[in-house]
Amino acid sequence: MRYGLSHGAIGLLAVWLMLQTAWVYAHPPGLSSLDVTIKPGQIDAKVTFALQDIEAFAPMDSDLDAEVTDAEREAAKPSIAKLLAAQLRVNIDSRDVLPSEAGQVSFDDQNNARVELHYAAEPQNALLVQSKFLALLPDGHQQYLTVRDANGKALTEKMLGKHDDQLSLPIANTAAAESPQAPFAAFGDFFKLGVEHIVTGYDHLLFLFALLAVTHSFWPALKIITFFTIAHSITLACAGLNLIELPSSFVEPFIAATIIYVGVENIIRGDHPKGRHWLTFGFGLIHGFGFAGVLQEMDISSGDTGILLPLLSFNLGIETGQIAVAAIVLPMIWWLNNKVETAEKFLKAGSIAVSLMGAFWLVERTML
Repeated sequence: MRYGLSHGAIGLLAVWLMLQTAWVYAHPPGLSSLDVTIKPGQIDAKVTFALQDIEAFAPMDSDLDAEVTDAEREAAKPSIAKLLAAQLRVNIDSRDVLPSEAGQVSFDDQNNARVELHYAAEPQNALLVQSKFLALLPDGHQQYLTVRDANGKALTEKMLGKHDDQLSLPIANTAAAESPQAPFAAFGDFFKLGVEHIVTGYDHLLFLFALLAVTHSFWPALKIITFFTIAHSITLACAGLNLIELPSSFVEPFIAATIIYVGVENIIRGDHPKGRHWLTFGFGLIHGFGFAGVLQEMDISSGDTGILLPLLSFNLGIETGQIAVAAIVLPMIWWLNNKVETAEKFLKAGSIAVSLMGAFWLVERTML
């Protein structure tokens, strides 16, 4: 009996440590985009950030009542434009240039801010773009930079980070050819982003953990993972083609609700409830919208493929990360589930912890 309790404690400890980390972050560090267009006689730049990334540097809650009204957001537009204009360095032919006018700021219904800046100059030899704002953000924040010509053709693309925040592009003229490495670089960037998203996306991982916690062997687990993959790939494609669009204000709370449901089902129905793969498929459709939202909300696209290449490579990254995590976690789950003295304790303790975490996220995403 003492042996069984020790292994049950090990399983509970693993879940507890995971939840302590998950309590802080339900999603990976931020993502933003920077789109630069070279036109005859001028350069246009559009920067898209989540409002939460900007609020610490351009406060919007002027009356300090913990709520930001539409009027307060409108009043904050000049300070947001000034902030991003100062943090975006545009160097044309070895000379830094300033915006020709105040930036234009707009907000969308996904809590993002978009700032459009215009520079009255055209590069003849070289263009350097540096996003200095990244130095103020967490290390994990990434910004996808695309430089286009006047026809919208991508000249080059790069994922910027805190420690690699600039791109230099040699230019003979504004009709410079697209870099042949750009599509391959974009594929690799978004593949890596997909891996990071699933590995640090603790709500998706807890959902998958709750689904797999009832399995004892390879085939049931494979069926669950396969149905989850098919489901979220479908909605990723639909979102990428703009066939279906769901607001994050619905998707994020619903994802939290799926975590609660699966955890409670584990507690009530116990070991491997029937139809778990169909439940996985249905809920996986919603999780797919959560994956797609990461790219859609930032207006991210790549070259002539638009959002399709980023979504494809991002999805492959998610699958790779998901398989890697499952390969590590599943042997531990099966080991605990196949021991009489630990199976019931592990399932109930883990499912209770997962349900509580889901409840926290649901409250956070609907009320806080």
